[in-house]
Amino acid sequence: MTCAACSTRIEKGLRRLEGVQEANVNLALERASVIYDPAQIDGAALERKIEQLGYQPLKETADLDIMGMTCAACATRIEKGIRRMDGISEVNVNLALETARVQYNPGSVTLDEITRKVEKLGYQAQLKREEGIEQRREREAVVRKWKLIIAAVLSLPLLWAMLGHFSITSWISTPSILMNPWFQLILATPVQFIIGWQFYVGAYKALRSGSANMDVLVALGTSAAYFYSLFLIIRSMLVPGTQVELYFEVSSILVTLILLGKWFEHRAKGRSSEAIRSLMNLRAQMARVERDGREVEIPVDDVRIDDIVVVKPGEKIPVDGEVLEGQSSVDESMLTGESLPVEKTAGDAVIGATINQNGRLRFRVNRIGQNTALARIIRVVEEAQVSKAPIQRMADVISGIFVPIVVGIALLTFGIWYLWLEPGNFSSALEKAIAVLVIACPCALGLATPTSIMAGSGRAAEYGILFKGGEHLEAAHKVNTVVLDKTGTITRGEPVLTDIHFVAGSSGIEEQEWLQRIISAEAASEHPLARAIVQGLQERNITAGAVDAFENIPGKGIRSVTDGQQMLIGTRLLLQEADIYNEDLEQEIQQVESKGKTVMLTAINGQYTGWLAVADTVKETSKEAIQRLQQMGMEVIMITGDNERTAQAIGQQTGVDHILAGVLPEGKAAEIKRLQEKGRIVAMVGDGINDAPALATADTGIAIGTGTDVAMEAADVTLMRGDLNGIADAIMISRRTIRNIRQNLFWALAYNVIGIPIAASGLLAPWLAGAAMAFSSVSVVLNALRLQRIKLQKVQPDTGK
Repeated sequence: MTCAACSTRIEKGLRRLEGVQEANVNLALERASVIYDPAQIDGAALERKIEQLGYQPLKETADLDIMGMTCAACATRIEKGIRRMDGISEVNVNLALETARVQYNPGSVTLDEITRKVEKLGYQAQLKREEGIEQRREREAVVRKWKLIIAAVLSLPLLWAMLGHFSITSWISTPSILMNPWFQLILATPVQFIIGWQFYVGAYKALRSGSANMDVLVALGTSAAYFYSLFLIIRSMLVPGTQVELYFEVSSILVTLILLGKWFEHRAKGRSSEAIRSLMNLRAQMARVERDGREVEIPVDDVRIDDIVVVKPGEKIPVDGEVLEGQSSVDESMLTGESLPVEKTAGDAVIGATINQNGRLRFRVNRIGQNTALARIIRVVEEAQVSKAPIQRMADVISGIFVPIVVGIALLTFGIWYLWLEPGNFSSALEKAIAVLVIACPCALGLATPTSIMAGSGRAAEYGILFKGGEHLEAAHKVNTVVLDKTGTITRGEPVLTDIHFVAGSSGIEEQEWLQRIISAEAASEHPLARAIVQGLQERNITAGAVDAFENIPGKGIRSVTDGQQMLIGTRLLLQEADIYNEDLEQEIQQVESKGKTVMLTAINGQYTGWLAVADTVKETSKEAIQRLQQMGMEVIMITGDNERTAQAIGQQTGVDHILAGVLPEGKAAEIKRLQEKGRIVAMVGDGINDAPALATADTGIAIGTGTDVAMEAADVTLMRGDLNGIADAIMISRRTIRNIRQNLFWALAYNVIGIPIAASGLLAPWLAGAAMAFSSVSVVLNALRLQRIKLQKVQPDTGK
């Protein structure tokens, strides 16, 4: 693909196929994303359609070492087995070398799935060498560079000869050989038909499919200059004494400048995929696995589910798993952006590509290959970069009709100059028409949106913000109302012990013994509040002892017996039923509960001994994040199923604008709809399964990445950290990306709106038009790359415009 017209034509061609629901083609990434019904059409048909349109779907090639083959029947069996898989284009198994070369579509099948297929067939396979998209692009960059160098070397003498024609450069000495028509023809021909052959091929394919693209404009412009010059040489031979004004330098310099622009563009586009490459580079290469009673180092691609992996201090964790033995701190900043290390012990999850800091960990593998957290992050970022933002539709519509209009303007320009402004001056009219054709190439228009989406979503990923698609990256900038779930979003989602109140001398025991009896009793309970009390008392160096008897009283509390003494821990109702509760306590208890805390009363042998308070505490950054959102012009609403008193307590701590309390899970989506009916553009932020309907209903659903997979599936944006500052960061990145896209579209259109009239008026030489066209594409890409340097921080009040 060379310009927006190419990507638009492929989109239209794919959408016409029966069974295709949606097709998006990204010019900058050179990738197509297609949604289709496999019952009506398959991937092979899509590829054939792309080939019919004149383009080549790219595939990846992998070489595998195959172990266990004994005869030709084995090789045939493996070939047939792999060939039946979706996304496989070609398979060749070599029995003598014990290798297999597989050409496949990485969007349909993974290498891990291919190797597992070989294993199911009864053989062993491991990756030998993979030839991917990045290697192809590197080779392509080398080819582009050499084409540019050769074109420049051949064009420089022609440029030198051209400078000799101008009065202001008459002081430059021009060797006579450079003015020789045949010498110029020899220099120009390879540039036109060898170096520039790609433009003819592209133009032929475009015209064959009934449309036009940048290649058509370049081929028309340069061919007109070249063949008109050749005509003048032949005429001078047939009509001696005829003056010859050649334009070989126009065609050669145009090709060279366009190649220069494309080379710069290719390099810049490569930089826009930096986020994906940096994420891929985080992946570990080797893993230390327990096999046959000993530790062996193997490539990470050979690790399998349920393998036992050992990671030493300072090493990178190779894949996802669950800790079996050991204790250590793990740096998860690559995933969450959180600088503080996370403590890991038996039962905790570890994530591939994070770094083990100071202890030895032994863990069981539960995710490999495309299912690891890192692979899923990469996939989300790739999908966001491939998908098309609504703002790009306008550019696609314009580019689809742009080239035919430009050809019409060029013909009109030629006619006006040849018939009226300079009657009979064919060469002058042709020169103006060529300038119009060249200045109007729609490359910049096609790159304006996708490069910004790529850069913006890539930068967001570095901050732990994953947009599922370009449309979500665009939609976030319109948000003016943010609805926050309370539990697990504003708060930690886990209760902690906050207060201890002991009534001295109430039962003849000291506070230390009272606390020990509490932890002993609560250790036998599975209730979340019991776990919070146990953890809180352990942090205060209180240890649990044995209890003689334990009883759980649902909805009220627990009863335990230690050394013949009965202890009650629970609600007012529990103590009231035991005729222990004193109404004088009510004011004190209500005061504690007004702060959003849950109070549990205690009694020993029928005598009240004190109380403990447990609360779901607010995250340290929640208040700051809510203030940031309010500074950005957002209305912030908290929604929760908790009672009004608890919700108000949290609201006062964080400073939210409005509170919706006592809302059942199924009612959250209805509240979002009510806000939307009032004209609000709503972002819903949540982390639990009960938040999924509201996340799907909102204009922008934002899931906290520390929450459930269901919430993340329903959301449009995932924040890998639990920090609510990520909401403001996501909206800020969206705003800056949309502003960047608008800048790109303005300049892309301005180049053509300004450049075409200038070229048509004769004030722009063709070679200058070529330079301007190349510069327009490069400038658009470089402007998009500024998004990769976004630094997010606390913001001042912002109108959102």
